[in-house]
Amino acid sequence: AGNPPVIVDETADIPKAARDIVNGCTFDNNLPCIAEKEVVAVESIADELIYHMVENGCYIASPAELEKLIATVLTPKGLNRKCVGRDAKTLMSMIGVQVPSNIRCIIFEGEKEHPLIAEELMMPILGIVRAKDIDHAIDKAVWLEHGNRHSAHMHSKNVENITKCGKAIDTAIFVKNAPSYAALGFGGE
Repeated sequence: AGNPPVIVDETADIPKAARDIVNGCTFDNNLPCIAEKEVVAVESIADELIYHMVENGCYIASPAELEKLIATVLTPKGLNRKCVGRDAKTLMSMIGVQVPSNIRCIIFEGEKEHPLIAEELMMPILGIVRAKDIDHAIDKAVWLEHGNRHSAHMHSKNVENITKCGKAIDTAIFVKNAPSYAALGFGGE
């Protein structure tokens, strides 16, 4: 089990972070346990990050669509197995919404307790949680990782922030400034 968060702070290369997050989240339709499962973005860059995520193939789900997604992908027994590993277009069609074929990921904003954020989904649905600053972001990410000590990711040019996050979240895998799959040696060391 793991619920890998990705933090984006105000020093990150935002267009690259957005591209990396979408690429990591959509790799094999989010099945890898190391894949980004939710984003914690510092408030000052959140809108810019969302803009670039949309530019990289994300679809922003409406509140009504989110309610339908919750009812479709989550069951009283856990994840709906028919949804696990499905692409974003298929997931949206399951709730009666047709999206363009270039849509790779479904995104939305919510609080860390939102069921599609707190639960590891293993499908390209990515909740975005805003944080007032890096300390607030780290606190939220630690909570979201649920103490599994599995994987976490961060986009930042501030070594102090990266170190602080790495120590606080204490995961076996900690990727900085790259898609999650870099941890597997895909496209990098």
